[in-house]
Amino acid sequence: MIPCYNEEEGLKYLLPKIPDIVDEVLIVDNASTDNTALVARQFGARVVKETIKGYGRAYKTGFKNAVGDIIITMDGDGTYPPESIILLLYILFEENVDFITARRWRSKSLQRKNPIRIFGNIILSFTMAALYLCYIVDSQSGMWVFRRTILPDLKLTSDGMAFSEEIKIEAFSNKHIKALEIPIYYGERIGCSKLNLWKDGFLNLAFLLRKKFGMGA
Repeated sequence: MIPCYNEEEGLKYLLPKIPDIVDEVLIVDNASTDNTALVARQFGARVVKETIKGYGRAYKTGFKNAVGDIIITMDGDGTYPPESIILLLYILFEENVDFITARRWRSKSLQRKNPIRIFGNIILSFTMAALYLCYIVDSQSGMWVFRRTILPDLKLTSDGMAFSEEIKIEAFSNKHIKALEIPIYYGERIGCSKLNLWKDGFLNLAFLLRKKFGMGA
């Protein structure tokens, strides 16, 4: 499952690399104004539309349309290598876990991460650990592998970027869900980032506080 907002170039690179073990690729077209949907269909993906913008909103629409027993998520910009899918699936079944979040470790090309992104991720991951006792290195990762059967047990409220940290809080805090964080390589971004580092960072931090203290989502 790949939520997309104007990711036609990224999909041209990403979709041919999806391993054959994947039964279906579901693209959630989140109000794109380019040829995202057309490119997705050209590579055999199923496309569902969500006209209201929002990272979490797109995922909620995708989850409603997912039919597979195992859901794998990633962004459409090439930062999560499809080659990691087989490894993560192996661990899911071998360790009999319900939810895996992929920790972006380092780039094979040794490309440096944006230091502001690194700092922001550290602050958000530390805050998550302090508030929820969820000890995750990469709280903002957008690559997860999980069993669809756990979805009813996840109370997901965010329609925005905070959805990424919320799904991890729900999975790692639920005593009936076995969850792991596994390191992967990260790829080089294709196209322009849709993330507003400062705005989205502060909104994600505020969401952690609101969710913890029952102040709404």
